[in-house]
Amino acid sequence: MTKSNDDRLPDPGIENAYSQLNRAFRNGKTRDPGWRKQQLQQLEKLLRENESAILEALKADLGKSETEAWTSEIGYLLADIKHTLRHLQSWAELRPVSTPIAAQPGRSYLLPEPLGTVLIIGAWNYPLQLVLAPFIAALAAGNCAVLKPSEMAPACSALLAELIPQYMDEQAVAVVEGGKEVSQALLALKWDHIFYTGGEVVGKIVMSAAAQYLTPVTLELGGKSPCLVDEQSDIAIAARRIVWGKWMNCGQTCIAPDYVLVASSVADELVVALRQEIENQYGKTPINSIDYGRIVNASHFQRLSKLLDEMQIVAGGETDETRLKIAPTIVLNPSYDSDLMQQEIFGPILPVLTVEDMAEACDIVVTRPKPLALYLFTQNDKTEASVLAKTSAGSVCVNDTMMFMANQKLPFGGVGTSGMGRYHGQYGFDTFSHLKSVMHRSTKMDVKVRYAPYSSWKLWLLKKLL
Repeated sequence: MTKSNDDRLPDPGIENAYSQLNRAFRNGKTRDPGWRKQQLQQLEKLLRENESAILEALKADLGKSETEAWTSEIGYLLADIKHTLRHLQSWAELRPVSTPIAAQPGRSYLLPEPLGTVLIIGAWNYPLQLVLAPFIAALAAGNCAVLKPSEMAPACSALLAELIPQYMDEQAVAVVEGGKEVSQALLALKWDHIFYTGGEVVGKIVMSAAAQYLTPVTLELGGKSPCLVDEQSDIAIAARRIVWGKWMNCGQTCIAPDYVLVASSVADELVVALRQEIENQYGKTPINSIDYGRIVNASHFQRLSKLLDEMQIVAGGETDETRLKIAPTIVLNPSYDSDLMQQEIFGPILPVLTVEDMAEACDIVVTRPKPLALYLFTQNDKTEASVLAKTSAGSVCVNDTMMFMANQKLPFGGVGTSGMGRYHGQYGFDTFSHLKSVMHRSTKMDVKVRYAPYSSWKLWLLKKLL
C-alpha cells in the first residue's frame, strides 16, 4: 500500500485495502486454522530474520539499548507467538457448557468465531510491541487487520510498512502509515473491532468514532500508576526494582511507576537507595549511559523539562536538549496540585512523597482516577490484603514492578479512565473473537409441557423445571 504522510491528504488506497480485507474475510480465508498458524509462523520469521534492522529502528526512534530493545520488543513478541501457537488449537475449540433440565435432551457450547476486519492503532513508546502484540491475538482469532503504527516512531513505522507485505498475507493484512489525517480517515470506516493504545484524549476520539457504528473497542490507556512502599519492605530490593521499572525506556512506559508513596519512617532510606541504584544501573553520569534511552521528541522534552520548575530535586535533574536527554530524576514531596502530580509524567521523573502509613497511601490513591498498574512493596501479608481490598487498578504487582507483563496467563488492561478491555494470551484471543452461543436439541424426545394449550398441571411442572 502506498504510504501517506502528515502533510498530504490521506491515501485514497485506504478504502481499497479496507475493501480487499473485507472480501478476504467474507471468503473465509482467515477461518482456516492452518492459515492462522502459518501467519503466526511468518510473523515469527519476520522478527528473527530482521532483528538487526529492528534494533536499529528502535535505536533511531527512542535510543533504546540492544538488550532493552530485544527483551521489551522482539523477545516479548517471540514469547507471545510461541505461547499462542502452543495453545491456539484449544482456544479455538468449542467450549462445552451445561444444559438445564428444561432443555434436555440437548447440548450447549460456545463456539469462538472471528469478528471480521479490525483496526489496530499502536503507540510510539513500544512501537513494535504495542501494534504487533494485539495483531498476534487478532491473527490467532482469525481476523483480517489494518495496522496503524505511530508516526512518532517513524523508523519503526517505515520498517513495519516494508516488512509486513514481505512476510504476511497481503489479502488479509495491511499497514497504513501517517499522522492525524490518516487516523481520521481510518476511523471514518466501519470496523468489526478497534484496538487503540495511547492516551486518554485520543482514546475518547477513537471511542466517539467507533460509536457511530456501534463498533466495540479496546482502549489501552494509562494514568498515574502509584508505587507504595511500607516500612516492612526490603528497601534495597524495592529500590532496585523501582529503578528498573521506572527508567526503562527513559520512563516512557504506560505501566512505569509514576510516583512513590513511602512510609515516612523509611523515606530517607529509600531515597538514598534509589540514588545508589541509579548509579549501579546507569553509572555515575546516567544521562550518558549507553543503556539509557532518550525522550521521543522535542515537544515531549520541553513538557518534561517544565515539570521540574521549582521542584525539590534530590537526584538527577540534568538535561541535554540537543540529544533529547533527561537524567533519571527524583523529586521529593511535590505538591499534589502541581502539574507533576496532576498529569501522567511519561518520562524519567519520579516524585517521592512521604505518608504516615499505607492506610494514608490508599486514601490518596482512591481519590484519583483508577491507574493502569499499582505497585506495593511490603513483607506484611495483612498490609498486602488491605491494599488489594481498598484500591483498584488494571494490574497489581507486589514486591516488583511491571513483571506481570511476563505472564501470558494474566490479562492486561485498564479500569476506569486507564482503559477498557484486555488482552494477552487467551484473553487477547477472546477479545478478537465472538463466543457464539449454540444449543443443539435432540428430536428423539419432545416433552409437550411447554406447548399450548396450557393447564394448571403444566404450569406447576414448568415451575419445577425452570
